[in-house]
Amino acid sequence: MEKDLKSKTLAELERLIAGLGEKKYLAGYIFSFIHMRGVPSISEITSLSKSFRGRLTSKGYYISKLEVIDKLTDPDGTVKYVFGLPDSNKIESVLLFDDDRRTLCVSTQAGCGMNCVFCATGRLGLSRNLTPAEIVDQVNIVEGDTHITNVVFMGMGEPLANYDAVLAAVRILNHPRRFASQKRSSGGKNIGIRRITISTCGLPDAIERLADEDIQPRLAISLNAPTDAIRRRLMPIAKKYPLDQLFGAVRVYQRKTHNRVTIEYCMIKGINDTAMHARMLVKLLRGVLCNVNLIEYNQHPGCSFNPSGKEVIERFAAVLKEAGLETTARQRFGWTINAACGQLGAI
Repeated sequence: MEKDLKSKTLAELERLIAGLGEKKYLAGYIFSFIHMRGVPSISEITSLSKSFRGRLTSKGYYISKLEVIDKLTDPDGTVKYVFGLPDSNKIESVLLFDDDRRTLCVSTQAGCGMNCVFCATGRLGLSRNLTPAEIVDQVNIVEGDTHITNVVFMGMGEPLANYDAVLAAVRILNHPRRFASQKRSSGGKNIGIRRITISTCGLPDAIERLADEDIQPRLAISLNAPTDAIRRRLMPIAKKYPLDQLFGAVRVYQRKTHNRVTIEYCMIKGINDTAMHARMLVKLLRGVLCNVNLIEYNQHPGCSFNPSGKEVIERFAAVLKEAGLETTARQRFGWTINAACGQLGAI
């Protein structure tokens, strides 16, 4: 059983407290003290009686906290946080500034098992899944520096390969904040569900499972190719799940949720960036409610690919727009500190 109270949703805390023979509303105090006040230990949850705090501790319950071991800032303002885990693994989060938005890109695994050839994280391999607490605490700690408006599960790791922990983290981050005037507080981060995005390389079963949840964050698909042959070259997961299976799951998801998905497409010189590739992508996305983000490939040690260049990206985007696809060429942030898309883990 998970003993870290920071990993538990309010509903899980309520079941825990009721199972210990206490009033269920005490779970709200625990949840609020952890996620609004950031207390480091059970002893500091002063709304609980001293005897109950002692009983929780004696049963092995605790509150974890990530350790910041480095913090790097790019000239464009992007900030990369490097966190140390208790087992000596490291993870990274990236804070992006865009007008009034403060978007934090969080990791969900230490390393990654997907092995996408254009991604530095994939070269690390998978060490382990993160707990809900380790995911949420990335937000908690960075919020000590600035208010976070948006969270994207787009850092190290494949979020849907750590499904239960990611969904628990989504519920914790989305939980509403109750005001002090209310008798019982159970305040959370109150990050709007449409300001939370899960990005996946494409796990069909998990996408369909997500469609049946009672909570619906945004969904982004890391596609990167308009054909199975090109996608298999870039993303080993494509050997297991071809495009027809992936988009079959996307259509199930959209039929149930009516939600738009974001298609992420990393532009790699000479691989997937011609006008012909753009026309093939238009055909592939026909009937899919989506927008397309074009991402300039970010170089990192150990990979020989080159970025497409702005003119090529603009021509590619023009084909998509002419076909009626909402398309954005994303600006590259954090490149000098290895914080750009595909660079995490290349410290």
